[in-house]
Amino acid sequence: MNLYTRTGDKGDTSLIGGRVRKDDIRVEAYGTLDELNAFVGQAAAEMEKHEALHELVEEFTVIQHELFDCGADLAYARPGAPLKVNAEPAARLETQIDRYSAEAPELTRFILPGGSGAAALLHVCRTVCRRAERLVVTLASEHPANPEVQIYLNRLSDYFFAASRVANARLGVSDIEYVRSAEVFRKRDPK
Repeated sequence: MNLYTRTGDKGDTSLIGGRVRKDDIRVEAYGTLDELNAFVGQAAAEMEKHEALHELVEEFTVIQHELFDCGADLAYARPGAPLKVNAEPAARLETQIDRYSAEAPELTRFILPGGSGAAALLHVCRTVCRRAERLVVTLASEHPANPEVQIYLNRLSDYFFAASRVANARLGVSDIEYVRSAEVFRKRDPK
């Protein structure tokens, strides 16, 4: 099998159900998901070095499959095509976000991306995920798009934030507070 087809040499590419220019918003959106997926793989490789983070590595494999599902849903050029993403993945992420937020130190101020190498890479994932979400919002304003993809990406960026904080906590590295930040987060209510 050849890796090249020459069919895109003039600047267009195939979607499921048609061809579009390579700079089409749909291609930009699922291309950004592909970029995010590569960063997720890099973060997983970094976390693999730390026993305390192996649980996250397993979760990242699931997330990488879900990102492929999101990309597939965005690649449909015709309405009514079968979709892969439903509400379950976003709900699962909410459970993990709550768990990791409870494990990390209380947050009262904005923090800078960084701390450990693993947390820094998770912040890269978070920001690329936010960019992908913005592109999906634009896509959905112009073309039919699975709304569950947008919801999933919104949760996923929050997940990466919570995971970055728990990675720092488990590795014994403090988050770096933004020194000019006021206290912007409310204290947790004791239960």
